[in-house]
Amino acid sequence: MKKVLIAYAVEQEFTPITLKGCKVEYVKTGIGKAKAAMNLTAAICNNRPDIVINKGTAGTLTHAVGNIFVCRRFIDRDFQAVQLPGIDFELNFREELDADGLTRSWLSSNGLTGTCNTGDSFVTEAELIEGDVVDMEAFALAIVCKKFNLPFIAVKYVTDIIGQNSVKHWEDKLTDARGGLAQWFLDK
Repeated sequence: MKKVLIAYAVEQEFTPITLKGCKVEYVKTGIGKAKAAMNLTAAICNNRPDIVINKGTAGTLTHAVGNIFVCRRFIDRDFQAVQLPGIDFELNFREELDADGLTRSWLSSNGLTGTCNTGDSFVTEAELIEGDVVDMEAFALAIVCKKFNLPFIAVKYVTDIIGQNSVKHWEDKLTDARGGLAQWFLDK
């Protein structure tokens, strides 16, 4: 039986899910890269999962509210802005996920595949951002998983369009996000 660790940032994003043939554990990471990395590291050490899934919400510049993205490529917009030597600002889990039968089926099921752009600030102004969705935790979770040699994906429900009152829309759409993500994981 595969052990799956589901990471989510805030209580309002949580919904229990069942995955066929898997034992599912959960970790609430908190908002931001530092808390996310710290709490995921502790959960990995305690639970020893086979895969980590980040389930949560995100903003976007170019897609629709309600879209669900399955992300396996991650960008840290804070580090990308400075591009210092030796600092990773992009991670890709393509090979790890393509080799795993469970995640391969998820990547081909309902949902869009995309790139998640992470930073320590809530993006409220439309600006040039590489990626399909924007959040505040996924890159940190991805880098922890790389260090532990664990497959990682993020399943993100788009709650808001950046530059269009993003904070208020995010708060208003949390219930929709919980329902949409629960439906996406149904029968997986």
